[in-house]
Amino acid sequence: MKKVVLSLAGVLAAVAFAPEASALPVFARQTGMACSACHFNHAPLLNGFGRAFKSAGYSMMGAQEKVEGENLSIPDRVNMAILTTTGYEKIHGGAPGASPGAWTVPSNGGELSLFMGGRIMDGSGFLAELGMGGAGAAVGAAKLLYMPEITSGTRLGVVFDTNNGQGVAHGFEILNTGAVNVHKIALGQTHINVYSAAQWLGTNNATTGVSIVGLNDMGFINVTAYDVAPQAMGTGASRMPLTYARAAATFDAAGFDMAAGVQRWMGVSDSQQFGAIQNGLNPLQPIAMVPGNYDATVIDLQAQGDLAGMSTGLYASYGSAPANSMFGAGDAGVAVANIFKSTTLNFGMDMNVGHELIARAALRKATNGADNLSDNAIMVGVIYELAQNFELHYTHTSQSGAHWNAVAGVTPLGKSTDSIVAEVLF
Repeated sequence: MKKVVLSLAGVLAAVAFAPEASALPVFARQTGMACSACHFNHAPLLNGFGRAFKSAGYSMMGAQEKVEGENLSIPDRVNMAILTTTGYEKIHGGAPGASPGAWTVPSNGGELSLFMGGRIMDGSGFLAELGMGGAGAAVGAAKLLYMPEITSGTRLGVVFDTNNGQGVAHGFEILNTGAVNVHKIALGQTHINVYSAAQWLGTNNATTGVSIVGLNDMGFINVTAYDVAPQAMGTGASRMPLTYARAAATFDAAGFDMAAGVQRWMGVSDSQQFGAIQNGLNPLQPIAMVPGNYDATVIDLQAQGDLAGMSTGLYASYGSAPANSMFGAGDAGVAVANIFKSTTLNFGMDMNVGHELIARAALRKATNGADNLSDNAIMVGVIYELAQNFELHYTHTSQSGAHWNAVAGVTPLGKSTDSIVAEVLF
């Protein structure tokens, strides 16, 4: 099945193709096909066709004209796209007397991002995000991919990536288990943390890295040297002392499109950049690299196919981080070292039930590394698609366990959360 999908991708690239993993109209304009060609049930979840497009470095063309010459083949214009969100979120329980609710609108609480990028040449592409919320515009993420085909169906390349909170896996990832938070079944970090071990562990920190990626129709390998040094440093990245390793296999089983893999984060960051320790004394050089041991492991599995006649995605992941790791504090929201070992087992389901509705559910059973207490959760939700690029999300997450029943004044904020969000791409 995988060989068929990749062969079809090569043939159809000659006439038209589909948008990228995050359903970005940047690539819809480049390729001239609808979002659903690359996405499973809804954006931004990838299907086999979408995995093939991303694996080719965003370089496949379709409807758009090209400027061509000797050793030159680029789109006739630089493509751009807007992603924006707006909605309302209500948080219940936790800290005494806390029951805040808030509206978010584009650029003020909600997201407002400008994307640009596309094909550079065969096997090579670029993607950048400019965040336009808050006090001013700033680069949110940027990546340059060079993924040449070395033999038929096999690619070996390099990816240069920096991001403001997607994690080192942002360099290259094609599974939908939350291994990177751009491929997810829900909006809102509280909800995402229920179905994904990698996300609950907090691996979606700001990073800069260089990845070596190899792939074929049986799976992929990604080995990255990186640091927790986002583009906000302004003066360059660090010596990249950390290592990220990822391996995943893709296969068919019982009529389902399957994938299984492992992620491994290793190493210690010492907050040095070009030999200078980030001490915060220079106001023009903010502390962006947090020193510590970045150590975690995740095993993940996904299955996509028909269940009871409905298009269904099933996702499972198990993750752990040792004591003193910067990962595993669950709801901490910032990089802090664990006191205890943390573990998390996560399940998620995403089902197209018809009538433009996608139902979602997830379950987490975890032990929080901050206090060695149980940190469990259930998430349910639904998406209504007004259009392939206009989704309305309702999501409810209820968190439970001793971590959420601690002494008054110590209990984390947000025992349950309800969100209504509109996500628009154009």
